[in-house]
Amino acid sequence: MMPPRGALGSCRRRRLAPLNEDNGRFLLLAALIAAYLSAGATVFSALESPSEAAAQLRWNRTLHNFSRIFNISLPELRAFLRSYEAAMAAGIRVDALRPRWDFPGAFYFVGTVVSTIGFGMTTPATVAGKVFLIVYGLFGCAGTILFFNLFLERIISLLAFIMKACYERQLRRSGLLPPNFRREPAMSGMGSLVGWKPSVYHVMLILGIFAIILSCCASAMYTAVEGWNYVDSLYYCFVTFSTIGFGDLVSSQNAVYQNQGLYRFGNFIFILMGVCCIYSLFNVISIIIKQVLNWVLKKFECRCCPKCHKSSARLGRRNAITPGARLRRHNISMDADGQYDSDTEGRRLSGEMISMRELTASNKVSLAILQKQLSETANGYPRNVCINTRQNGFSAGVGALAIMNNRLAETSDSR
Repeated sequence: MMPPRGALGSCRRRRLAPLNEDNGRFLLLAALIAAYLSAGATVFSALESPSEAAAQLRWNRTLHNFSRIFNISLPELRAFLRSYEAAMAAGIRVDALRPRWDFPGAFYFVGTVVSTIGFGMTTPATVAGKVFLIVYGLFGCAGTILFFNLFLERIISLLAFIMKACYERQLRRSGLLPPNFRREPAMSGMGSLVGWKPSVYHVMLILGIFAIILSCCASAMYTAVEGWNYVDSLYYCFVTFSTIGFGDLVSSQNAVYQNQGLYRFGNFIFILMGVCCIYSLFNVISIIIKQVLNWVLKKFECRCCPKCHKSSARLGRRNAITPGARLRRHNISMDADGQYDSDTEGRRLSGEMISMRELTASNKVSLAILQKQLSETANGYPRNVCINTRQNGFSAGVGALAIMNNRLAETSDSR
């Protein structure tokens, strides 16, 4: 039975517009972010609004009592408070604090600028300082984002190398790999399982555990040195490491600390490692979010065209055991005009049933084919990550997304 003319035309129009899926993903993400923002605003409004109203009521009561007791008019008292707010903005506090614009203080400030943390406890007050900040922040933020991307590339490569070594050891212990299968050095990139890639879920789990450990250690230091409670320290770690930077809690601001040099060095190391780790974790989580978006978009796929039905059925059975399917995809990609010499290969390519012995032998032979780019992942080559990446729903992208496109199993076109 032929599909309706209008349905077939819409399906063809969908295939003629290659950016429709990307636009749909973008619009779906925008709608989800808007809903997420609305939900967050509702929750925070319900949690914090009563406390704000109570604090405003207490402040008005205190202000009127002070005006009555000391016989000061409310306009004069408010003018005095505005002067105090201006002093606060300039970095002056009632308690003794470290100088804001000596070299260590200025270095702390530019670090919060280029990392986009922006606590706000120190801001330039002169016109020259504000103009210089615009130019300085433009190049500084760009360079720091590049540094974060390069860190992401190396941490993914390191995790891929370590996880590959563990996976290969597991295969050796289970007898799937002979002891002498791999002769090259570990860093040569030409060993066994050259196409194996770490799963994005495993990478997310490792980065998440490391971020939790790092935050707990840093919170213990801040609790002991700054005098904050542990929950406030954890809150400060997340706000700082994620570069949100509210500025309500800021470390290393007192004039004197015990073991001051050691504390400031530890504070710098924790912030640097935390920002890099959380940045990498956020980008890995974004891959999972993109997978969810792809799954949602597939629910709205056109199912009127028989070709679409056939393609969807093949994709839906991607993980089913089909004799020679992996080998067939590999040979087609490497040599589209190649001929197959054996009857067993021909039967595998035709989809006919084969014996268990042949299936086991083909799986052993295609272990290396199944995992084609492990060493490339660990050593950072090849760089042609944008070839055919649209097939898996992960277009080449830019920045961190482009870095991860060919380094994780769920984003690779070799799946």
